[in-house]
Amino acid sequence: MALLNNSVLMSSTPEILESFGEPVSRAGMLIAAGTVTGIVAAPAIGFLADRHGRKRVLVPCLLVFGTFGSLGGFAPSFEWLLAIRITQGLGSAGLINLVVVLISDHWSGHDRARLLGQNSAVITGFLAIFPFLGGATTDLFGWRWNFGYYAMALLVGALVARHLEDPWVGQRVPVGRQLRMALAEVSIPANALTMALGSLIFFIMFGVFLTLIPIHLDEAFGLGPTQRGLVAAVPAITSTITALTVTWFGARLSVGAIVVTGLGVFGATFVAMGLGSLWLLVAAAAVYGLAEGFTIPTLQDHVAEQAPEHLRGVLMALWVGGLRVGQTTGPLVVGVALGLWSTETILTVAGITVGCLAVAVASSRLLPSGRPMLSGGPGSSDDGNG
Repeated sequence: MALLNNSVLMSSTPEILESFGEPVSRAGMLIAAGTVTGIVAAPAIGFLADRHGRKRVLVPCLLVFGTFGSLGGFAPSFEWLLAIRITQGLGSAGLINLVVVLISDHWSGHDRARLLGQNSAVITGFLAIFPFLGGATTDLFGWRWNFGYYAMALLVGALVARHLEDPWVGQRVPVGRQLRMALAEVSIPANALTMALGSLIFFIMFGVFLTLIPIHLDEAFGLGPTQRGLVAAVPAITSTITALTVTWFGARLSVGAIVVTGLGVFGATFVAMGLGSLWLLVAAAAVYGLAEGFTIPTLQDHVAEQAPEHLRGVLMALWVGGLRVGQTTGPLVVGVALGLWSTETILTVAGITVGCLAVAVASSRLLPSGRPMLSGGPGSSDDGNG
């Protein structure tokens, strides 16, 4: 459900803007509107989940997301559509992080990493399905029908309310003390870098790929919505395959090695997308997906491993808040850049910049680099019960 927020619309961004008479430079606003509230809402949801239980917070998130997402199809103007998506973002802010928290509550060690990889595979798998679905729906019926898919969150909310078992006992620690403990954890340099890297990767995903690539495919190659959706599905397929095998990488490589390699791949593939033909772009997109598949679950698992149990909801929510910063600023920055440069130039500059950041992260030596990220130890569990 969380992936519906932007991916089902990305293939149809040019058509949505055209129908309201808006320039392509406002594409970033359309994407960012669905995530901007999550910057504040995600940490707040984490506090509530630690204090009152995961299920009591997750169900309202799904209801808000489904209700306001469905209303977007009736928006009479671009401004109304932005307002509806901003409200919808309050619901989406709690979806990904609460799922990761639920997994981390019940599993640890290799089992947690395996399940986080499977969860990431589901996410990236639907990144392949939703852009194609949205593009095909736009071609067949018009872009407004895409907002009907958000109603599925209401059904999922009902199923969660009825069937999810959540034995979590809410915390009674004073809010001020809970906040101070969480900030103390985040202020640790390695943890701060992990949060920043999550924000960077989602900046890349939602700014450079999900916002810029559909416009680049339209302007440089003249592809329609369905064709753009098919291209967007390519990295999602490779990312899903990699996410399902993330424990294999984790048993052999350190967190630092995986993340730095992933950033280097992001940089190289963006340069290839900006300089090459359509077929080179598709091949680069497939390689780009490999990096998505092993960096995101690796960073998620690292945050979960470092988080004390009584602060897990808050820290995962702060992590997701950082992701929302990337999701929001990425499309906005790309939107501004589209008013200044060609799509080819933006892709090339983005690739070079990310490559330089990969070198900087490797030089910092803040991420674990001397051992594989899944080395067992006293925190691991073989029976899946944490």
